[in-house]
Amino acid sequence: MKNTFIYLIFLFTSYTVFSQETMSPVDYVDPMIGTVDSRWMLYPGPSMPFGMVKLSPDNQEHKWKAGYDYRIDNISGFSHIHSWVMGGLLMMPATGKLYINPGTEKDPDSGYRSRINHNTEVARVGYYSVFLDDYKIKCELTSTIRTGFQRYTFPKSDSARILIDLLTPTEYNYDVDWAQITKINDHEIEGFSKQKTFDHYSSLNNEYTIYFVVQFSKPFHSFNGWIGFKKDRDFGHLIKSGGLKLNTNEILGRGDIGSFVSFKTNDGEEIMVKTGISLVSIKQARLNLETELGPFGWNFDSVSLSARNTWNDLLSKIEVEGVSKTDKIKFYTNLYRSYSARTIWSDINGKYVDMCEQIVTANDPDSPVYGCDAFWNTFWNLNQLWALVTPEIANSWIKSLLEIYDRGGWLPKGPTGIEYSSIMVASHEVALINSAYQKGIRNYDIEKAYEAIRHAQMEPGKAHPCGGLVGNTQLKKYMELGYVPYGPGTSISYFGTPDEGPVSNTLDYAFDDWNVAQMAKALGKTDDYKYFTKRANNFRNVFDEKSGYVRPKLADGSWLDQKQLDFWKGTGFVEENAWQYGFMEGNAWQYTWFVPHDVNALVKMLGREEFNNRLNKGFKMSAKTNFNATGDLFADYPINHGNQPNMQAAYLFNYSGKPWLTQKWVRELMDHYYGSHPEDGWPGDEDQGQMGAWFVMSAMGLFEMDGGGSTKPIYEIGSPLFEKITIHLDTDYYKGETFIIEAKGVSAEKRYIQKASLNGIKLTKPWFYHNELVGGGTLVLKMGSKPNKRWGIKPEDAPPSMSKTD
Repeated sequence: MKNTFIYLIFLFTSYTVFSQETMSPVDYVDPMIGTVDSRWMLYPGPSMPFGMVKLSPDNQEHKWKAGYDYRIDNISGFSHIHSWVMGGLLMMPATGKLYINPGTEKDPDSGYRSRINHNTEVARVGYYSVFLDDYKIKCELTSTIRTGFQRYTFPKSDSARILIDLLTPTEYNYDVDWAQITKINDHEIEGFSKQKTFDHYSSLNNEYTIYFVVQFSKPFHSFNGWIGFKKDRDFGHLIKSGGLKLNTNEILGRGDIGSFVSFKTNDGEEIMVKTGISLVSIKQARLNLETELGPFGWNFDSVSLSARNTWNDLLSKIEVEGVSKTDKIKFYTNLYRSYSARTIWSDINGKYVDMCEQIVTANDPDSPVYGCDAFWNTFWNLNQLWALVTPEIANSWIKSLLEIYDRGGWLPKGPTGIEYSSIMVASHEVALINSAYQKGIRNYDIEKAYEAIRHAQMEPGKAHPCGGLVGNTQLKKYMELGYVPYGPGTSISYFGTPDEGPVSNTLDYAFDDWNVAQMAKALGKTDDYKYFTKRANNFRNVFDEKSGYVRPKLADGSWLDQKQLDFWKGTGFVEENAWQYGFMEGNAWQYTWFVPHDVNALVKMLGREEFNNRLNKGFKMSAKTNFNATGDLFADYPINHGNQPNMQAAYLFNYSGKPWLTQKWVRELMDHYYGSHPEDGWPGDEDQGQMGAWFVMSAMGLFEMDGGGSTKPIYEIGSPLFEKITIHLDTDYYKGETFIIEAKGVSAEKRYIQKASLNGIKLTKPWFYHNELVGGGTLVLKMGSKPNKRWGIKPEDAPPSMSKTD
């Protein structure tokens, strides 16, 4: 309660200094939103779009969703890396007694942690600051893409220091295999930390080396460090073993290793710290530092302003108008998150370390090579946002995927640190590539792009000789049987074995098959189009007509015995350990709706009445928990907006003759699942901007069920959050300059579309073409408090899909 009160004071003081009329989009972003129970990749500190450096405070010990938690009143330091399964290079200023152990959340006095008062904390785009109560030090942070810049204001002290800790807690812990920190002169140190992360879920064996160059604005009078293990951070032990090194020039070793530089400071004296990093070499880290920060000298404020301006240019591509400041805060914060969590891992000159640990230069050095978690279901959020608002960025993602394909022979699922992993299921980077192509985003080798996605759907997954797994694990069986069979192997590992796996993989594979078919169609590859379209119908092979649900099927063609596994219970969804019963982080209820490319077929399979009644009942049930499966219990609820498999659910009614229910439930999700405080930003797993991107698209009243992958992409209409939305289109890719969406009279109550027009022509169906949007124009929606149950209800009004073309 105390933290909430302090945060409300912060919001008041931060946002009331400007009127809404004078605020820019960047001013509405609140990086503190959702910092309670958030992932490692969602942090309050500054970063640039997809920045390599994500410089931010940490205060949690190792656990799932570790990093920064607003409820904790102390911090352990500021680390430079907050990427999926990657972390490191933490710095912390201090005075007084020397500690080299960070201490714990509950006992900050046991280490170098410091208590903080959240009332002194400021987090805005391109800037973070906090006052360390235990040391009386003000800390300020900003960054460029590959560098961090810190400004510490010290009290008078004869024992001021800045620590660098190379082994700190993260969401996925790592080991330091070997590290070295070297004094260059009394203003500069450099070094590296060779780290290893193993994630058993994705069979990831990620080895990477963080190279760094650190420069100080004031000369330090001693360089010191330690070598040991966390459990041995007792000074007596370290001194006896030689683990504590004082007045030295070099620290090297493995395990727990760090350094600190010492100063004498006057009251109010500033010491600034610049850090450049690279995964390639110290020379490259220095190049990144000199190129990106060199032009600014030691002007901290100019760097922060540059970051703010860069972000404002991006955020200003969408302008929203309405009376609710809270909705604008939610909108622009979610837009910000859609571009901040994933990571550029190539250096300023295009060099990077590939999956075989070779230093290479990208085919296009000016186009970044990215790392991230999987593209699992990003077709319902990030794909469509990036393509619409920033097609150049979408294009650069395609080029990055093809760069990795060139080097390693496979498209990556989640190229963390540009290593292969089998994180999550299917190969949904296929959908990203196809949808970009269909929208005219084609500044790359098109034939190679098709070759790559076809390869992903034809070659069974395997271990890559340079580490990690590639491809689709059960693809061979899927091609043989037309479905992924269930069996004992399904529960051996999270993702199954080559012979057996989650039944839900059948649905995922079929959707990617459809994407390959659509690109083949566009390229005139008729045989491939027919072949992959046939495979795209494989979702029918796991649909049990008797029960009306998708259901695990054994290799012999028989259904999994319901009684044996207590498969059904009342509503038809599994209660616990859903993945063991054939559904990846979901249940039978949720996955029955997973036919993004042919919802019209599903409507026929279930019948309109059952389709609508079942879906509407699921929303009513899940409204009690704000549409989130609390505690990551994915299978305990019908609608779970807090995880990827179910994020399309509200838009399904557009296909079944009840678009007013889409309008109702989309608005309920935006109002109740998404919050505007640290505690309630995203109750579920906001996985690297996916939920943020869903909110942005939905707040504009737009969605793409099939991810925009058809040869004539469309947008479905939901319920806009604002009275007017202006999308500034990229004229390098699209013909139009702006597209305007007007929702006349919209409010929380007036969420229902009464009538619509597109470019002055009456619109009677809940969808329109992508080309109509990017050609420029205006969509006008008249909103009301009661549903118009005559608009968009005819079967021919439904959006097209595989079995129903326009």
